[in-house]
Amino acid sequence: MKWSPQDAMQAYLHTLQLCKTHSNDEDCTLGTRNIIQPQCMEFISALAAGNQAKLMVQVTSHQGINPLTIALAVAAKHTKTRFVCILHQLQDIENYRAQLSCYDLEDAVELVYGNPCEVIMEFKNIDFAAIDCKFEGFLRLFEIIDVNLRGSVVVVSNIPERRIGASFGEVIKGRTGVECVTRSIGEGMELTRIGLMNCCKPQKKRFKRFHVITFED
Repeated sequence: MKWSPQDAMQAYLHTLQLCKTHSNDEDCTLGTRNIIQPQCMEFISALAAGNQAKLMVQVTSHQGINPLTIALAVAAKHTKTRFVCILHQLQDIENYRAQLSCYDLEDAVELVYGNPCEVIMEFKNIDFAAIDCKFEGFLRLFEIIDVNLRGSVVVVSNIPERRIGASFGEVIKGRTGVECVTRSIGEGMELTRIGLMNCCKPQKKRFKRFHVITFED
């Protein structure tokens, strides 16, 4: 993926502004949970927009849309990227659309209901994926997700503590160009950057690497 600093900056500032504007907005919450939370979501939004992802897919838990949804929706809006959010329970899609409209993002997200392990198979060469580990089938998703090997990002949130193979990075470790780094944000978040080494074009090596950054409490 070719990096676009302009798209990254626009998405970063937009997400940051939403965090400031709606942090205490009771009309833009799901129950008692505020969608906008300043947990480095502006960084995620900037990463998705800056990498100029063409297809973004998010798998949610029973909690439905979350701050990552907003971050990726902002990126999608700035880059005109297709962003699909998979809801694995029969949730109130219209209510979620109304929540997204609070941020003027309802047109930036495709809300889809179904079994994530089945729905995800419909998408190939995903450039940016976000998976919530509170979805019980997340390990299966790690095995079947089809990401763009020429350059993509996978974000895994709510990683179970001390569980072997519970992160995407652990599942794919050992493959060519895989690197893992751990950091502390939220309930545990892993960010994986993917890109295969290109032996034929060494001058483009920097675009063919696979990075993993993990955030945990």
